[in-house]
Amino acid sequence: MPLAVWPVAQTSAQYQRSGRYLPACSEHPAKMLPELARRIVTEYSAPGACVVDVMAGIATTVVEAALLGRRAIGVEVEPRWVALAEANLDHMLDLGQRPLAEVRVGDARKLGDVAGDLTGAVDLVCTSPPYACDVGNMDKANWGAGGDLCPSDARNYSTDKDNLGHARGAVYEAAMAEIYTGCHALLRPGGILVTVTKHTRRGGRTLDLAGLTSTLARGVGFAYLGHVVALHAAVRDGELVARPSFWQTTQVCKARSRGEPAHVVIHEDVLAFRKAVPDAH
Repeated sequence: MPLAVWPVAQTSAQYQRSGRYLPACSEHPAKMLPELARRIVTEYSAPGACVVDVMAGIATTVVEAALLGRRAIGVEVEPRWVALAEANLDHMLDLGQRPLAEVRVGDARKLGDVAGDLTGAVDLVCTSPPYACDVGNMDKANWGAGGDLCPSDARNYSTDKDNLGHARGAVYEAAMAEIYTGCHALLRPGGILVTVTKHTRRGGRTLDLAGLTSTLARGVGFAYLGHVVALHAAVRDGELVARPSFWQTTQVCKARSRGEPAHVVIHEDVLAFRKAVPDAH
């Protein structure tokens, strides 16, 4: 099993975005590290390639790909994030780079409807799907007033329950299989799918999201290429220096108090797959 380790968090996520991305980006609960997006685009595509993120969020992958000279297209269903993604493109790309990037409004489960013109022409699909668990931003003021630290109406990307961020279990698996089927259709023969996921815990159990993602992607025709451990901790003098959020620390402490062997997760799993090239014979 090919395996690599990428130290993509030598500086914090906030530092990587500061002065580049719009401040409103902090409102998105699950942003990809800019350095990780750059590393994926650089490793798995060439200048001039077509790069697509089918769940684009605030357009981190799209921005970084355009800055690296790729044609970059994002697909995003939630109007709030579409508006912020487009604002990021206008803010960060100069007049020469801006024509390389676009955001399309649509559901990743229906890629044929929103990106059918790209069928068989994409070099790299890079995306970070929802992690099949609750995600949200901390509201310390609400928590200090006796409310939830992460209010339920601000979780999972959207208040729309049909949003994939709310999917769990078999519903999540079926939706992601549909999305990976659409990604397979978009890619040219030999094109690459890269997913960014993280293991999560629910009810004292770990969800092996990387393993599930690999099973789903291979199930729709992709060939497995390799696994990268993307460190979210800095490497300092041979040691890993974690930067857990208050939310992460709180959740780990609660789990340990229940007797669960939990720990702070300091990496994401980057999986690469290839679409097969037809046999010439």
